[in-house]
Amino acid sequence: MNNRLDWNDYQTVLRIAEAGSLSGAAHLAGSSHPTMFRRINAVEEKLGVRLFERFRTGYRLTAAGEEVAKTAREMEDLAIVTERRVAGRDLRPSGIVRLATTDTLLHGLLAPQVARLRHSEPEIVLEVAVSNEIADLSVREADIAIRPAASPEEHLVGRRLGRIRQAIYGARSLGLGEVDRRELSGLPWIGPSTSMAYPQLHLWMRKRGCERSCICRMDSVLGMHAAVRAGIGVALLPCYLAEPDADLQRLMEVEDLAADLWMLTHPDLRYTARIRAVLDFFGTARAELVETIDGSE
Repeated sequence: MNNRLDWNDYQTVLRIAEAGSLSGAAHLAGSSHPTMFRRINAVEEKLGVRLFERFRTGYRLTAAGEEVAKTAREMEDLAIVTERRVAGRDLRPSGIVRLATTDTLLHGLLAPQVARLRHSEPEIVLEVAVSNEIADLSVREADIAIRPAASPEEHLVGRRLGRIRQAIYGARSLGLGEVDRRELSGLPWIGPSTSMAYPQLHLWMRKRGCERSCICRMDSVLGMHAAVRAGIGVALLPCYLAEPDADLQRLMEVEDLAADLWMLTHPDLRYTARIRAVLDFFGTARAELVETIDGSE
């Protein structure tokens, strides 16, 4: 009988250690509770030692389990590094490239560029991960990220695509005209909900008394844009999203919330043919992107 653990065994231990329960580990692994139960029992039987203490509240690693989990983490980290290095050896721009960006950037800025990339590089399949959470490029949640940032993380490489300008917009039907900073708190505001991860906007609105004037809240910038178009109130929106909309009127530009737009990747991937092709494409399109980002007509 072969009592040596294989990679699946190590993954089973690591998933249970991370989740703290069989049901949580099953969810992470895309498996079921009974399957995970059988797997961990088989692993412990192979080793002849208990790896987890079972409690009503969940599973806790024993000393032996800590050793196995530590090795599993090291193996997983090594596998990720190896995948990145091997992925950098292809010779032509073909295959899948995972691009992470926000829903607002895709809707208001990047979708036309994605269409052009399809014609420019027909052998590249772009998988776009749309999320307002920051993708971790170190563990290959994405190959490339296009997102606002004050500055890129030290372990990433990339280039600045432009500066995202922000302004207060309202529907033309409201007939507000330009506003003075002293009048901001008196406007009918559409603001971010508490679940919306946009601390800069939350702080900006609180400091200017606009938080108290909110008549509607949304959990995304696209939701705020839709509410402004419907004439519900005013909101602070990126110019690239709101400026092309003829139904909206720019009331006042807000320099405080302007942010740089970065295109980032991991150093191990930047010379991969398919990654390089996508980076070069967006780099070439930078002039057009800058004009759109700035909200120029």
